[in-house]
Amino acid sequence: MKRILLLIVSVMVPVIMSAQAQIITKDEKIEDFPEKTTKVVLSGNDFFDAALKEEVRARWNISAFEFCTLTEFQELKSDDSYYFLMPVKSRFRRESEPGIEMLTLIKGGEGADKGLSKMLEIVSMPVRAAKSPSGREFIFLPAMIDIIQEHVVHALERGLNAYSTLAGTSSNIMEADTMKIVFSKNDISDEVTPELKAFYFRNGVCATDEEVADNLMLDNTANTLVSYTVSPSEPVPGSYCYKMLINAGTHELYYFRKHKITKKRGAGFLAEDLMRITADRE
Repeated sequence: MKRILLLIVSVMVPVIMSAQAQIITKDEKIEDFPEKTTKVVLSGNDFFDAALKEEVRARWNISAFEFCTLTEFQELKSDDSYYFLMPVKSRFRRESEPGIEMLTLIKGGEGADKGLSKMLEIVSMPVRAAKSPSGREFIFLPAMIDIIQEHVVHALERGLNAYSTLAGTSSNIMEADTMKIVFSKNDISDEVTPELKAFYFRNGVCATDEEVADNLMLDNTANTLVSYTVSPSEPVPGSYCYKMLINAGTHELYYFRKHKITKKRGAGFLAEDLMRITADRE
């Protein structure tokens, strides 16, 4: 009996080892990124496409790139010779229509004919509301391109980074205790009372008019984090709000979280976000 079991094991082990050898991890699937061409897919929106082309030309330095139309993307998406950076409108389960637009970096190849969700996603960056965006996305777009590239660099270092989200690869907000943190007043949730504002907005943390905050980004102000939020223009319970703090000088992402919008919790930085952000400040 033991001899039979040993024989079975001796036959099965090579099969198991062979099967294990066929497993290709995500970091291995994207290690060819620097050698491949990234196709930047244009949305058809003239204003956004013009801005996207300008910023990619000025900033994209981690791979060769070319611009293409949505029609060309459909023709090329199954070709694993390409990666694609493209605007994607996202609809969550309880939404009747897409609420936000992302800049998503995906790899072409097998499964693409079954939809974007079946393609290998490297990173998705929330950009703006899908309908009636505020226009702030044009101010923050240079930083978004840099943040996407920084995430890819982390992923190419192999290991767990290849599976990280933007929250996982953002800088430690606790290391920003000496930096100035500036929130646009429009980025603050209605749940944050005047008493909470008085408590949190001190020691280098403040809320100001949107134009003032945006000018800090435009001026690449050093040692300063600026708020940016992305949510649907008409959110419904089940929509999501994305909250970010971005270094205006270096374009590093220091804080990235999302929360589900409910009847009681609207869009914007919540009190719990402010608690996390200011926890290590004197």
